[in-house]
Amino acid sequence: MDILSLLAKTGASTALLDIANKALSGKRINTNEGELLFAQGSLGFLGLIADSIRTEKHGQYVYFNRNFHIEPTNICVFDCKFCSYSRLLKHRQDGWELNEEEILNIVRSYIGKPVTEVHIVGGVHPKMGLMYFANLIKKVKEILPEIHVKAFTAVELEYMCRKAGVDFAEGLKILKDHGQNSLPGGGAEIFDEAIRAEICGDKCTSEQWLEIHRTAHNLGMPSNATMLYGHVETYAHRIDHMNRLRNLQDETGGFNTFIPLKFRNQGNQMSHIGEVSVIEDLKNYAVSRIFMDNFPHLKAYWPMIGRSVAQLSLAYGVNDIDGTIDDTTKIYTMAGSEEQSPSLSTAQLVDLINQAGKIPVERDTLYNFIRNYKDQPLAPDVELIS
Repeated sequence: MDILSLLAKTGASTALLDIANKALSGKRINTNEGELLFAQGSLGFLGLIADSIRTEKHGQYVYFNRNFHIEPTNICVFDCKFCSYSRLLKHRQDGWELNEEEILNIVRSYIGKPVTEVHIVGGVHPKMGLMYFANLIKKVKEILPEIHVKAFTAVELEYMCRKAGVDFAEGLKILKDHGQNSLPGGGAEIFDEAIRAEICGDKCTSEQWLEIHRTAHNLGMPSNATMLYGHVETYAHRIDHMNRLRNLQDETGGFNTFIPLKFRNQGNQMSHIGEVSVIEDLKNYAVSRIFMDNFPHLKAYWPMIGRSVAQLSLAYGVNDIDGTIDDTTKIYTMAGSEEQSPSLSTAQLVDLINQAGKIPVERDTLYNFIRNYKDQPLAPDVELIS
């Protein structure tokens, strides 16, 4: 039985079936159709479409990488209402500031280990400026010359450039010349200006976020994109957010992956808002895969949603579950994420993907194959480091 016949058996309306046929034919759905999928599509219906699109793009491959995080500080000049991680400059009692030697010692601890990426993000500290981080990246590359440095959200970059008195192009070129390779996708939250004013009104604007990523792409620095969902936004806000990203991807082609991030409500100023269900998580992944037709990859960030939901997401359009992480990130654990010790060995990640009936593929940051674990399985008596 073909997929359209299966979809018809879900009881979906004619309007939904028309959207499904359009998406499965490789045609772009519009924002109204995206909103209708959210509002009326059942989880099973959306999952069938998203999984078919994922299979068309990637077969049964599911990607992961071996990475580690460095979070130099959680002291921050901004006051995002949803954030459980940062500590304002005036409330430093449970904040941290790693000095340069402490950061470089973390990097040195990975000498000789098969990691391919270091992810550097943190709070926006007024004393850690553009040249501080540029020189830090240079020293990281001196220790691990082959490591891919993915660093700094657009929020951090906007502040760095503003403080340094340079435009985005000049600031990013300085970082690139010192060894930075790409940008993460954080800080996007929700682009709708009214929602942004409500939840994170004092940090970079939606247009600044998009302009920083546009500038990075034009300089040959790829990036990721995120969306924070499950708080005060509506389905229309989610689709608007994805549409702005889709339009920029049409223009530059510089985004590697889209990463929906679930709002977690512990220890922040929005803790009165309940978290959405796992069904909503999976629905959001599925609609993202259907709508974001020009994004090659869709990632479920397992430290945020937990390894079991990440595994489930592989049937709803997701083809990447991030990396080994190695217990170095606090951004989401402090918000009450499912994973309070976010570390998986390579063997555990391979097993998680195998259990979902998919083929584990280790990648680098740019999605080049490093190892296909179907053709090169792990030896049962070998325990690989993260």
